[in-house]
Amino acid sequence: MSEINIVDAPPGTEGPGFFATSLDKVIGLARSNSLWPLPFATSCCGIEFMATMGSHYDLGRFGAERLSFSPRQADVLMVMGTIAKKMAPVLKQVYIQMAEPRWVMAVGACASSGGIFDTYSVLQGIDEVIPVDVYVPGCPPRPEAILDGFQRIQDLVKNESGRRRNSDYYKELLGQYGIK
Repeated sequence: MSEINIVDAPPGTEGPGFFATSLDKVIGLARSNSLWPLPFATSCCGIEFMATMGSHYDLGRFGAERLSFSPRQADVLMVMGTIAKKMAPVLKQVYIQMAEPRWVMAVGACASSGGIFDTYSVLQGIDEVIPVDVYVPGCPPRPEAILDGFQRIQDLVKNESGRRRNSDYYKELLGQYGIK
């Protein structure tokens, strides 16, 4: 059996308060803990979201202290409640106005699938007009479920490659929704 020689790490790769990693991981970690959500609340799920922002649940402890009501300053579009078909173009416009990278969370049964409103005027899920990253079930979902959905968004952000948004797959996905 040959003898294994362990060599010292090259200078500059270790030491107190120093670590080596990839740029994608550092950027993902920074982004995941500083997301600015844009709440798009139309009905009862919006009330549950208000409870999630309250002191008992406190979404701010996950790095989402600042809600953004401007699409150009938001990272996460949180769609909560029933979306009428007349509202769909507005929702799509808000999504398009958001800067890349952007993520979408469908909160509640109505945003995910139209809920109990199987009528001609209600959109049967926001994924008919914009791509969705995380679905939060419930009618309305408890604040714990909204927090769990937000943590899933954080996991996506943390592990996403910086080049994913420029990939052919992502461009094709947006093309399916008519977004350039």
